Amino acid sequence: MEKQTDTKVACHRRIILFPLPYQGHINPMLQLANLLYSKGFSITILHTNFNKPKTSNYPHFTFRFILDNDPHDERYSKLPSQGLGSFARIILFNECGADELRHQLELELSKKDEPPVSCLVTDALWHFTQSVADSLSLPRLVLRTSSLFCFPIYASIPLFHDLGYLNLSENNHSDYEASVPEYPLLKFKDIVKITSNPQGMGDFVTNMLNQMKASSGIIWNTFKELEESSLETLSQDFPTPSFTLGPFHKYFPASSSSLIEQDRTIISWLDKQPPKSVVYVSYGSGARITESEFQEVAHGLANISLPFLWVVRPGMVTGSEWVESLPENFKERVGDRGRIVKWSPQQEVLAHPATGCFWTHNGWNSTLESICEGVPMICSPCYVDQPVNARYVSDVWKIGVMLEDGIERVGIEMGIKRVMMDKEGEEIRERISCLKEKVNVSLDEGGSSFQSLNNLVDYISSF
Repeated sequence: MEKQTDTKVACHRRIILFPLPYQGHINPMLQLANLLYSKGFSITILHTNFNKPKTSNYPHFTFRFILDNDPHDERYSKLPSQGLGSFARIILFNECGADELRHQLELELSKKDEPPVSCLVTDALWHFTQSVADSLSLPRLVLRTSSLFCFPIYASIPLFHDLGYLNLSENNHSDYEASVPEYPLLKFKDIVKITSNPQGMGDFVTNMLNQMKASSGIIWNTFKELEESSLETLSQDFPTPSFTLGPFHKYFPASSSSLIEQDRTIISWLDKQPPKSVVYVSYGSGARITESEFQEVAHGLANISLPFLWVVRPGMVTGSEWVESLPENFKERVGDRGRIVKWSPQQEVLAHPATGCFWTHNGWNSTLESICEGVPMICSPCYVDQPVNARYVSDVWKIGVMLEDGIERVGIEMGIKRVMMDKEGEEIRERISCLKEKVNVSLDEGGSSFQSLNNLVDYISSF
């Protein structure tokens, strides 16, 4: 990547960035790093050894590995990498990381052979980094990798916990399908999915929000036109400067920060399919489903007449290595109409003319990528922000449909038909095409994201 000259960064400066070590957080942080590099800043990336990216893909960055360098430290080595272990690992790093981060930052600040450091940019979930930055008089900006509209929902987790909402289940509450009084857009079943650890998550979110308010600025991977009302509400509650310069991935070619090897053979397969005919199915880098849900997906895809591309990440199905629990004769039934891969170059798949809809878990990165390519969605949210994102997709923007009954074959077939075959699908496609155009306008010179990026560069240059 060529670095653009920018007179606003005439005195060469350095930015240190510290992503959370999970795919959905690494991608936007490294995309942001590329953006800042293109504006003339030198880039240093702090990262854990856990889930570390392939540094050879980023020869223009300097990487430093911190926090888990001791292979004998059982605090880190015994934690599982997915599920509840993900949250436990984040909690542990926040509790134990301050001294080592401070030491590393002191080293970086003292380097005479590198440009001086302007600021630290961390994932918002690294809330412990604010006190470290303050102790070194180093400005800290935070990157929030979820949507703006999720923000008040997260802030309400302690309230939901106190009201008992997060302990409800489909079997013990008659209003499981009813709207939440405080947020009528959401159903009780949506907020139950946000966390399986209400007390721990509530405390964590409170710490995160307090340290975001104490930061020097908040960077959002979104664009103003998509979330204007949420941005106005946020500006009233948070005096901290906010910058909406997303979608990050649209500034550069497809990201190369995937932690899983992408199967590129599927592009030639897509080339052979009719326009807008393929159902693309992917539940992202962290979601997991049961074996029975996996089989329901298989039956649902086998029962439709459309070609499909199905991403089954190794370990995604509980109790299985990969696809060994496929229904009997599944491959014979679908033949070359269906492809199953371990991972895909998702941005290229969504941009391909053959892709007709995206059956997604509605992680924020995937949701944005689908909007950017004008691809309608089928929503199967799993946890954290995904149920909220899915509600906005289906009920606010009306650019997709929700599988309200979970993952079961009849609902799957109906959802696919609604999007791919019915008049409703045509209307959905028109609406998401309009949003796609708004994305492009926001990134053009003079657009909202274009201007927000310039404002961020000016702001960092003022430190």
